Amino acid sequence: MKHYALIVAGGTGLRMGAEVPKQFLVLDDKPILMHTLEQFAQCPSHPEIILVLPENEFPTWQNLLTRYVCDVPHLLVAGGNTRIESVRNGLSMIDTKKSLVAIHDGVRPFVSTKIIEESYAVAKQKGSAVACVGLKDSIRFVNGIETKALDRTQYRLVQTPQTFQTQHILKAYQTPDIAHLTDDASVWEASGRQVTLIEGSYDNIKITTPEDLKIAEALL
Repeated sequence: MKHYALIVAGGTGLRMGAEVPKQFLVLDDKPILMHTLEQFAQCPSHPEIILVLPENEFPTWQNLLTRYVCDVPHLLVAGGNTRIESVRNGLSMIDTKKSLVAIHDGVRPFVSTKIIEESYAVAKQKGSAVACVGLKDSIRFVNGIETKALDRTQYRLVQTPQTFQTQHILKAYQTPDIAHLTDDASVWEASGRQVTLIEGSYDNIKITTPEDLKIAEALL
């Protein structure tokens, strides 16, 4: 069964307050996005990497590849106006239904190969595998001026990769009225399928703010 990694990197850097998209910010010695690609390139399953970027960022990416001498093989695909459209564009490039696809945020460079490989193994058996972690803090439900304590053990923080049997996630992305959904697990669920969770990592952060960048530098 063939393995794919669909890396989605359509961020603008608005919350980061940066002049360049956050995926292109340099972390340690190379852009964040290159760290992410290299994690998947190191996987024993050798997934075929599909990178989705805004088309107007293609020249910037090509220049970065030359400047930082990144030789990770990947297919570059133009994104859409939304994340939903971008993922759909990426999925359209997968040429076989008998495969697995791990969909991952381009600005999560600390995902481990162990998590990636587990996601493929579980998705092969269960259909889906979504990385998540438990809550460390107490949690409250807010309704106007009223609040209510909730049991944090019943909740999870969702990460990526979110890995699926390709033929079924392709169908899920044809489900009507999914434009408001924010991740692939929600799209999968909207198609009537059960989401299977796997253990992620607190190090697997999504770099979206200046504070996240400082944490990332500390992790490195």
